[in-house]
Amino acid sequence: MRNILVVEDSPLVLKILEHLFRQEHGLQPLFCASLGEAEVLLETSAELLFAAIVDLNLPDAPNGEIVDLVMRYNLPCIVLSGSYNEQRRDELLLKGVVDYVLKESQYSYEFAFRLIHRLESNCNVKILVAEDSDATRHFIRRVLTPHLYQIIEATDGNEALRILQERPDIDLFLVDHSMPGLSGFELVKLLRQKLKRNELIILGLSADNKGSLSATFIKHGADDFLRKPFCPEELNCRVMSTLERRDLVRALKQSAQFDSLTNLYNRRAFYEQGIQLFRQAQRGGQDISVAMLDLDLFKSINDEFGHASGDAALVSFSRSLLAAFPDALLGRLGGEEFALVSKQDAATLHAALDRLRDTCAHLKYSVGAPPLSFSAGVYYGAPDDLESLLHQADMRLYRAKREGRGRTISE
Repeated sequence: MRNILVVEDSPLVLKILEHLFRQEHGLQPLFCASLGEAEVLLETSAELLFAAIVDLNLPDAPNGEIVDLVMRYNLPCIVLSGSYNEQRRDELLLKGVVDYVLKESQYSYEFAFRLIHRLESNCNVKILVAEDSDATRHFIRRVLTPHLYQIIEATDGNEALRILQERPDIDLFLVDHSMPGLSGFELVKLLRQKLKRNELIILGLSADNKGSLSATFIKHGADDFLRKPFCPEELNCRVMSTLERRDLVRALKQSAQFDSLTNLYNRRAFYEQGIQLFRQAQRGGQDISVAMLDLDLFKSINDEFGHASGDAALVSFSRSLLAAFPDALLGRLGGEEFALVSKQDAATLHAALDRLRDTCAHLKYSVGAPPLSFSAGVYYGAPDDLESLLHQADMRLYRAKREGRGRTISE
């Protein structure tokens, strides 16, 4: 739970914010109506707060004094204002507030919440800034730091390349077009074409006023481009929008590959990954095991205890399966049917499945529900094709079902 300080005296705005907070289960608002109330709260509880949303003009702080107070406690500060003043906005952004949001519509307040959620995820975002100008590099750090990003700096292209090779966990790369050593263009081409850093977000920077420069940068593989000098708000918007696009693409990939309930590979992704494993085993001349698993009497769990209990059974079983076979390829093929591919031989895999069965018998997944049980069929041999081996394992699974369930057949 994240505690958010809200300093606002308008009853209408408070009503809107209260409504939005009720929809946010992970955020707990602490409301104050004045600078004086906020001072007391911050003196006693500042360390418990994650961020602040403050009205720029309060009855006892008409000139934005609340912003200075909040920032003395190093709290990320989102400013709300009923009027737009460009000079005041620039001053606040350079002072280090997260953003300056006009009280224009419902969307304005929703945007403030969007900023809070980004602050939560930004704590894990690493940004490399490659820029030979000390002034520009320091300006970028000053603008991005209030958003809680982890900032790393490089003063030339060669240093940037070294850092990127040492730090594969860097999420976003801000790179100047012209630097000593490797230029920005050369770095982008190298990262995209040779090093295959396709998930790295790249934003190009340049003070050159050629109109074609941005297009050239993007054609080389950059995701976006900023022409210097740029205002703090533009930099923040570009960084935030590219990160949100990346997160959306990741979510789409996740939904395309993984079963939403169990987080195991879905049927399509399981077959794709399985074919790759088979090819590796064929090249290495190794035998491989496949297994088909099916929860016993699963329909009766759904019918007698409800589908929520059935879902809980599937989730509990999947977690136990992952814990039992951390190095295997696992998938939910549909319903209560699961499959795995492993480098273990049949006897070892058979014994591991028996241990898993004992674990499942003691799982508490729903009040009053019967112990979880599963049947399994295992086939071990030279990798020919995945479909054939799974068919062999499936035949053994049917034998296990016919012979009384709750057992593994591997011969």
